[in-house]
Amino acid sequence: MAAPTRSLYGMVWRWHFYAGLFVIPFLVILSLTGTVYLFEREINDALQPGLRFASSASAPSIPASAMVSAAEQTYPGGRVTRIDMPEEPGRTAQLFLTTGQGEALRVFVDPLTGQVLGSHVYERTLVGFADRMHGSLLLGDFGDAIVELAASWTLILVLSGFYLWWPRGGRMDGKWFPRLRARRRPLWRDIHQVVGLYTGALIVFLVITGLPWATIWGGQILSPVSNAVGLGYPEGSRRPMQSTTGPVAAAMPDAPWTLHQAPMPASLAGAACGTDHASHHHAGGPACPTSGSVHLDAAVQILAQAGMPDGYRLNLPRGERGVYMAVSYPHRPEGQRTIHIDQYSGEILGDVGFREYGAVAKAVELGVAIHMGRYFGLANQLLMLLPCIGILVLVTTGTVMWWKRRPKGELAAPPRVARPVPPGLLAIIGGMGIAFPLAGASMLVVGLVDAILGMGSRWMRPAVEP
Repeated sequence: MAAPTRSLYGMVWRWHFYAGLFVIPFLVILSLTGTVYLFEREINDALQPGLRFASSASAPSIPASAMVSAAEQTYPGGRVTRIDMPEEPGRTAQLFLTTGQGEALRVFVDPLTGQVLGSHVYERTLVGFADRMHGSLLLGDFGDAIVELAASWTLILVLSGFYLWWPRGGRMDGKWFPRLRARRRPLWRDIHQVVGLYTGALIVFLVITGLPWATIWGGQILSPVSNAVGLGYPEGSRRPMQSTTGPVAAAMPDAPWTLHQAPMPASLAGAACGTDHASHHHAGGPACPTSGSVHLDAAVQILAQAGMPDGYRLNLPRGERGVYMAVSYPHRPEGQRTIHIDQYSGEILGDVGFREYGAVAKAVELGVAIHMGRYFGLANQLLMLLPCIGILVLVTTGTVMWWKRRPKGELAAPPRVARPVPPGLLAIIGGMGIAFPLAGASMLVVGLVDAILGMGSRWMRPAVEP
């Protein structure tokens, strides 16, 4: 290669090395937990058949209030806050119950008999653990930020990998298919670059479609901006009376992404009611003395009359201004629908479907459905499994290549290139830094530390080319 080209190659290789060094442990976690969550329904059915399946494939035959009563009688002192109706005949209803000690349980009830089949703490199940680890490494917002940072650096890793793969000087050996007769490092390198070539685009897709759920990029940048310009949640969700009880995500964290920051409707009669009856009305307890209240079964009937699809999630009112919130969250987002009902009057305060979403919101919901392997069945699951497997192969081959070439006890980082960054590359880096601020800030930090440390120390002695 000519000197300028070789200089750029070395610069990109160096960033590829450091990006890989940082993201490898997180990529392993994300790929393994993502694989579990891709097949969450199949895994749950296999591990907990006694909780997941009802006694018959018939439609529910007991009212929702009877299921709530059964759960609360089984766990005295507990309170049901949400019901996930059966997705299809033959499935159980899942009730979210907070015990008197504050523990969050998911209680499974046979919708035909009202029998409580058992319960679990979601985070202690395999799927629940994978879900929480995948989103936040079990570290809350701090872990969420780490995952977002790792995802952003994965984009750098993939883009730099494509540049390093690009054929130069007519060399095509091992570019499209690995040379299986090769030995040692050449074979590992061929496998690494070929797997990266065929899975890189899918890895980028997983990153882009996963970032909207990140606290910073999704919650503080994409969602507010898209909502502000009318490309997020519908304008109809901005009614003044709906701005008093916080965002939808505070009541239901797993509501559709589009509605996470939408204002939660408020029950209008609640302001005149001095009694907090939300913990009693769904089980037939005392009504608000000034306005009366809508019983749970009446709310279910209102939803049925409104054409709410089966299998919806129903949040029960919390506090005197709370509302019934029903969310239909099918595998295909085109069927998403959210209805809010005043707990006193039974008035439908909001009825939002996919067609009312803005363009950005629709794109995000479609991307999330494919990301989670739900949009087109088993084929979708298998398609998303490919980049998960590809990541594990890339991590393994990259680590082996580095380990084989490094002198004992040394990092063996690619040599530092003492040349100005080309304008084109600088524009790409700047664009990524602006689009993904957390990654941009970290790139500035890494560049500064690299400039300070230089390449003089023995433990950072340059490596040979990959």
